[in-house]
Amino acid sequence: MRYRIITLLIAMTSTLAIQAQQEKKLIREGNKLYKEGKFSDAEVSYQKATDLNPVSDKATYNLGNARYQQQNFEEATSQFKQAAEMTKNTGIESKALYNAGNSLMSQEKWEESIPYFKQALRLNPDDAEARYNLAYAQWKLRQQQQNKDQQEQNKDQQQDQNKDQNKDQQQDQNKDQQQDQNKDQQQNQNQDEKQQQQPQQQLSKEEAERMLQALTGEEKKTLEKLNEKKVKAAVRATREKDW
Repeated sequence: MRYRIITLLIAMTSTLAIQAQQEKKLIREGNKLYKEGKFSDAEVSYQKATDLNPVSDKATYNLGNARYQQQNFEEATSQFKQAAEMTKNTGIESKALYNAGNSLMSQEKWEESIPYFKQALRLNPDDAEARYNLAYAQWKLRQQQQNKDQQEQNKDQQQDQNKDQNKDQQQDQNKDQQQDQNKDQQQNQNQDEKQQQQPQQQLSKEEAERMLQALTGEEKKTLEKLNEKKVKAAVRATREKDW
């Protein structure tokens, strides 16, 4: 039994050693392609290395670099984060955090990039580039916020102007409506006056006589006295008509 256990351990060690050798070979191939500017091919080699060893900090870090060079910033950020989390090497962790910050800045995610530069500086306080990028990201964030505030202010001003315009339009509309109502009232009044005058204009002498004959007694006498002048005027008006 003891012989079998030893044999099994030796076999496992051999397998791990072979995988480690293959991983290093793929990383070296990727590095060569990367230096030649063949970033897509380098990415393939690094990806194969991470497939062999998913916790390889070097392969994961280099895979992020290859994707960054192809402007695949979102996936590059993910690779740098993984490399920073899995590595036990402070140097790799600091560089991975710095590169993650750069990837986020390339996406104009200024606020998100700031914590990564700060973490990189905690690990390596002498990193001048990380300090510069941190200041730059903070400056861009302030500028972004100022632009946002200005846009909000312009939006509020535009809304106020629209309200004033709507108010003026409403006042003009109300004024127009009032004018239309006055015009309608005047037209109705003119029409009523015309309608009131119309029976007088159409009243003939015979009709006036019949109206007087229809009345009796005091009513007739009263109407004759009150309407004598109006009846005469009505007769004169009808005479002007072209029968």
